Amino acid sequence: MLLPEIDTPMDEFLRYVVQQLVEHPDEVVITHRQDGAKTVYFLSMRQSDVGRLIGKGGGTIKAIRDLLSAAAEKQGLKAGLEILE
Repeated sequence: MLLPEIDTPMDEFLRYVVQQLVEHPDEVVITHRQDGAKTVYFLSMRQSDVGRLIGKGGGTIKAIRDLLSAAAEKQGLKAGLEILE
């Protein structure tokens, strides 16, 4: 079950990072689901922005996932990230 957008510090952090990288930041939707002890975040956006977020060879999305994981660990949490197409 996906949870609606809420403004937790992790949501705000992820929203800030993603919105800086896409052409249509107002169309980014972030939802999340608890998967045991891990929170999995799901990003939905305009199709033309997906490639910008993934980056060449997946480098950009890997960096975003690393940032999210590091921020979550700092708070004693675990987090993952998926893009919904």
